[in-house]
Amino acid sequence: MLGLINITPGSQVIPGFFIGWYGVAYVVGLAVLLLLAQREAERRGLSPNHIWNAFLIVAAFALIGGRLYHVIDQWGPLYSQDPLKAILPPYAGLGLYGGVAGAMLGILIYIRWQHLPFRLALDIVVPGTLFAQGIARWGNFFNQELYGPPTDLPWGITIDCAHRVSEYACAPGSLPTDVPLQGFHPLFFYESSLDIIGGLIALYLTSRLLARLRPGDLAAFWLIWYGTVRGLLEFFRAGWNWTVGGLPTAQIIGIAIVVIGVAWLLYNHRPGSKPYPYLPRYAAPPLLEPAPEPGFDADADTAADEDDGANAENTRSNPAS
Repeated sequence: MLGLINITPGSQVIPGFFIGWYGVAYVVGLAVLLLLAQREAERRGLSPNHIWNAFLIVAAFALIGGRLYHVIDQWGPLYSQDPLKAILPPYAGLGLYGGVAGAMLGILIYIRWQHLPFRLALDIVVPGTLFAQGIARWGNFFNQELYGPPTDLPWGITIDCAHRVSEYACAPGSLPTDVPLQGFHPLFFYESSLDIIGGLIALYLTSRLLARLRPGDLAAFWLIWYGTVRGLLEFFRAGWNWTVGGLPTAQIIGIAIVVIGVAWLLYNHRPGSKPYPYLPRYAAPPLLEPAPEPGFDADADTAADEDDGANAENTRSNPAS
């Protein structure tokens, strides 16, 4: 029963070493993203080396964007009194929408440099991105974040008093032993599960129906899928910090990207549009044969051997010569 599981926030994988479970979740998610992106690049006729070549650029912009979104989101309670915390380590806190926006900018820079199609590049990273999001969300579990209202359901999770939003705060002065065991909706788990389901759907589309897809279709699918998931789950979340007109900003963005995704799909499949001529699946070029040793001519040496053999035969046939 998840309601009885209580992970100490910031707990370390190896006691005494500053390696938190939150960071492990992100690293595993990133590894899955890179591996799947290589497969998707090959499926579309592109070299998987592009994934590794673009990694540093895209990762840097994703971190900057994610950090910037988080700082704006948490400006009031965390950074307004001490702005230097926003730029000084430790850099705890990343906003997903900011990270995605930064990653898209990094991808745009790389593909302009390499003269690759932008929409095709976005499609390549969509399945892995959804899986990475689903895996990384477990970092919220270890940090006791992203939870909903109290629940009696068996999969509720416990939240320490120090990590509860004001709406569900413990009584002032109460000790941990005085607080009854209470479960909360694990919004992180709901989002994680739905992200992974979305990743499976994206993999099915790209593996079985690629010929019918247009570049950008999977990117539009991500906009619709994740925008819907985030928009719905925000109804169950309390303690928002960044709101516009009383609505959480994440929910507003979710609704907006769903609209963009639907419009994108309609435009891609407008009447008269033609199938996209995808390249054949990428095949690595064969390894070059090793060059002969300096001063060694394989063809000339073979010819010399043949001449020596012929001369020996002539000598045996004509002893007097």
